[in-house]
Amino acid sequence: MSKAAIRLKRVYEKPSKDDSKRILVERLWPRGLTKAKAKIDVWMKDIAPSTELRQWYAHDEKKWPAFRKKYLAELRKNKKVVAELKETIGKSATFVYAAKDEEHNSAVILRNFLL
Repeated sequence: MSKAAIRLKRVYEKPSKDDSKRILVERLWPRGLTKAKAKIDVWMKDIAPSTELRQWYAHDEKKWPAFRKKYLAELRKNKKVVAELKETIGKSATFVYAAKDEEHNSAVILRNFLL
């Protein structure tokens, strides 16, 4: 699997034909979006960081290294859901996420983990 096979995109950006399969990788549905507007093909809540980890991190960039380490540990333990995600991706997919920070979010960690 290559980086080109898994694209990242904010859920608030307009969907495009280049997105291929759109997989929402958030535990919570993004605020203010209808399912029709988001155009999500698959919502994989269980691949997202645990509620406890997400609340602890609270998008505090100072906690990024520790958040990354803890989320990777969760992914390694969650083999069944990781396998389901790999199957869902197929040849290509776009991981859709809600965070404003495009560099420090769980979708970035997830894509790197899979690659």
